[in-house]
Amino acid sequence: MMFNCDEARHTCDKAQYNEANLWDSIKLNMHIIFCRLCRKHSARNGKLTKAVKNSQIQTLSPEQKNVIKEQLRQKMS
Repeated sequence: MMFNCDEARHTCDKAQYNEANLWDSIKLNMHIIFCRLCRKHSARNGKLTKAVKNSQIQTLSPEQKNVIKEQLRQKMS
């Protein structure tokens, strides 16, 4: 019934992306109660997930990317 640490870390990563099923989530929570290392891993994963969700990432538009690609091609020839 209990997870080993490798299984717990894998399930923790799945839970971060809402891919863990209910039973695995329950087993993970039971493991985290007893395992300090996995508890820390879970906390770090939670912080990472929150940071990514709250980030204001801006990327170039496809048109801007094409302009840069063309400029690179011209400079390389």
